[in-house]
Amino acid sequence: MLERTTMKQVLVNGDHLMKWQVGERVVYPSHGVGEIVSIEANDLFGPGVEVYVLELMQSNRRRVMISTEKAEKGALRPIVDKAEAERIINSLKEPPTVSKTVPWTKRKRILLDKLSSCCLQDVADVLRELYHLKDVKDLSFGQRRLFDTAIALIVQELSVALDRSAESVEAEIRAMFA
Repeated sequence: MLERTTMKQVLVNGDHLMKWQVGERVVYPSHGVGEIVSIEANDLFGPGVEVYVLELMQSNRRRVMISTEKAEKGALRPIVDKAEAERIINSLKEPPTVSKTVPWTKRKRILLDKLSSCCLQDVADVLRELYHLKDVKDLSFGQRRLFDTAIALIVQELSVALDRSAESVEAEIRAMFA
């Protein structure tokens, strides 16, 4: 296991920059917020490939590995700052954008892509759309799963960004749509 200094980027072996450090909280899109618990070499991704080991907050502290190369190319992102978190909360109050009638299979793919994007605003858009759809009709099983995923992802990150409990953030969001 490699130890890193507290600098944001560290030169390793004279030429490789490490962006993330042990102990930092990051977002792994579609998985949620996690803490980097170690940086180690792992042959699973190739001989001597370094990986970040993330402990995810939401999934009973499940650990996932992501190669440092993939992470540096945008597979991990920092948690939004407090100002961006406030903008996200305010955006939830707006009505969803009107979309053309699209068959559910295509709409589901669009929503899944948004949940997997590196943009928290996309996750907020999914949540807002499904909340408003819920007012119109009962959500199907697939829609409900997307809704649950969206709310879990947004609550995790906003609670960390705003330094508030997940319960209070979720209660605030649900109160907006009540």
